[in-house]
Amino acid sequence: MIFIFRKAQVFNKKPEIQLKRTLGLFSLTNIVIANMIGVGIFTTSGLLMKDLRNPLLILLLWIVGGIIALCGALSYGELGAAIPQAGGEYVFLSRLFHPLFGFLSGWVSFFVGFSAPIAASAIGFTEYLTRAFPSFMSAGIFYGSSGALILKKLYALLVIVIFTVVHLRGIVFGSRVQNVLTLLKVALIAGLVVAGFSLGNGNLNHLTQGNNFNFDFGGWKAIGLSLMWIMFAYSGWNASAYIGSEIKNPSKNMPLSLFLGTSVVMFLYFCLNLFYAYAIEPDKMKGVISIAGLAARNLFGKSFESFLSLLISFALFSSLSAFIILGPRVYYAMAKDGYFFKFVSDIHPRYHAPSKSILLQCGISAVIVLSGSLDQILTYMGFSLGIFPILAVIGVFKLRRLKITPYKMPGFPLVPVIYILTGLLILFLGFLKRPVESSIALLTVALGIPAYFIFKILKRM
Repeated sequence: MIFIFRKAQVFNKKPEIQLKRTLGLFSLTNIVIANMIGVGIFTTSGLLMKDLRNPLLILLLWIVGGIIALCGALSYGELGAAIPQAGGEYVFLSRLFHPLFGFLSGWVSFFVGFSAPIAASAIGFTEYLTRAFPSFMSAGIFYGSSGALILKKLYALLVIVIFTVVHLRGIVFGSRVQNVLTLLKVALIAGLVVAGFSLGNGNLNHLTQGNNFNFDFGGWKAIGLSLMWIMFAYSGWNASAYIGSEIKNPSKNMPLSLFLGTSVVMFLYFCLNLFYAYAIEPDKMKGVISIAGLAARNLFGKSFESFLSLLISFALFSSLSAFIILGPRVYYAMAKDGYFFKFVSDIHPRYHAPSKSILLQCGISAVIVLSGSLDQILTYMGFSLGIFPILAVIGVFKLRRLKITPYKMPGFPLVPVIYILTGLLILFLGFLKRPVESSIALLTVALGIPAYFIFKILKRM
């Protein structure tokens, strides 16, 4: 009788809802591009000029950053082909080393890897939007400088909520929206560069007007911090690795999407920074956040500055949308393994999306919007996001030793060695230049250690 009852339980048990493999190469490459091109490229070049004061050096560092990102993308292609599951570094580190390392990467992703970039993109959107339409800052609700700040944060929160609702409807619908946004963003950058050089009244002699750079220890610290910010602008080169469970033919499409997406962005970043240097004298570029708006104003006048600021504000939708797609897949993977809140692993029965994970990320992003400025968020993210990809790339050597990879990257072992050594050097120099923000990032990692053991105990209960 007991046997019959148990047998009935088995047959009556609802099948577990799983993520579906629906994404092809085009959508994957778009997600990589969208995840990379965001608030970083539209805000950091003026900050770089403040420290480096040399346009040619800045252009060189953007190329160096692109090469580092490309080395990481090639390495992740091999990792993702061998372990084609949702979760990115969390899955790679958990499978290849120890669940603690995987958990810590997911823990950092929860606060820094996705929620903070979502907040930064939303804040960047409001900055450019209000530059295009200053009247938005006088909505008749709040007044004064504090009122303007409140309105900006409310606009940022509204954008996050809208795209959260979009991606609650599942990866197929969300990826269609993502494809359109990404194509528009690439067209915007390409059109801006072409129009600037063909119709604008700039000067390439600006490239030679910078100050001589001193390559002493202080200078190298400045380079380290600059590369940290640049690598944040390139962050997302590993995007398709986070949705491995939803990729068709992952051993082929994942490595190719990472390589293609990173290569396209590297070229666009070089062209855009060349456009900035063509449009703005080095001394007038220093410290400017809305650098693209200033460049447009110099080349085409104030009216075009407003128009471009509006376009850039909507272009930031694409990166924000990509982060909302990717982040919840990490928390979903952690929860499936019992190392995060159980409800986060729930999949919506109709849309096949990790809906509760998406909503949780929305809440954390909203808190970050309300509590931090753009400069604080950028610096904190730059250091935090550099740690665990280095460990993941080290995992490529273990894959080769175990002989379990269906795809082998070109350039091994030089490619992963370049990524690992440059990554460690950037973290070291960045820490020396900005010890406070870097220490907060390390503290975030450290707080994840007791959290891991708490979840491990709860898992056994």
